[in-house]
Amino acid sequence: MSLQRIVGVALLVAGVLLVVFGLSATQKMDEKIIGEITGTYSHTTMWYIIGGSVLIVIGAGMAWVRKWPF
Repeated sequence: MSLQRIVGVALLVAGVLLVVFGLSATQKMDEKIIGEITGTYSHTTMWYIIGGSVLIVIGAGMAWVRKWPF
């Protein structure tokens, strides 16, 4: 297994963990109150979800594409 594939899988796992952590944070009481008042989640929660999604895409690309362009 190449180093690129190992790093890709690690990024994929980290991305999934960030998304799960961000989605579980949306169920907290303070997040629900902020959501009711502003209509959106807090910036921290949004960054967990967005950052995790980006890591999932990059990690999947690195793990399954034969030669990554970077």
